[in-house]
Amino acid sequence: MSIPYERRSSAPVIEPVRSRKLAKVPFLELAEGRLQGVVSSGSDVSRVYVSSITAGDHGLSCNTNNNRPCGGLSGAYPCNHLRSLLAEATLQYGAARVARYLKVEVAEGADLITGLHPVAAPNRAAEVFSSFLRHLSYLELPATTDPLPDLQWFPAAGAVR
Repeated sequence: MSIPYERRSSAPVIEPVRSRKLAKVPFLELAEGRLQGVVSSGSDVSRVYVSSITAGDHGLSCNTNNNRPCGGLSGAYPCNHLRSLLAEATLQYGAARVARYLKVEVAEGADLITGLHPVAAPNRAAEVFSSFLRHLSYLELPATTDPLPDLQWFPAAGAVR
């Protein structure tokens, strides 16, 4: 079951289910058939981990920003970075939406990680980190209500031609 706005090319901005701290997981999104994001390293402030879980087959991927594999990811066993990503996504989007997106079935109130049937996935660090950097570039723009040129291909909601 999907919500109508999830099938449209433009979607309303959705308020977070609960506020979350951005220090541990500064970026996450449900995009390109994956829950993906950037997770801060617990031991090195200059290192981040680029992590993703693919929808459907629950493929796990976790690498550093220097494209080195995460030492905690062991085949189909999720590392702490992936656990943090999933926990923060639950705060941001709500457990039901994340479960629906990833095609995870869990008992009500159960942790989403228990519903994963993970496999190793191809490295998607470059794609995810590129998306993160693109989002960061918007922070450098001056505040304005004018349309952004790179987002003008999005139709206005309810526009009639």
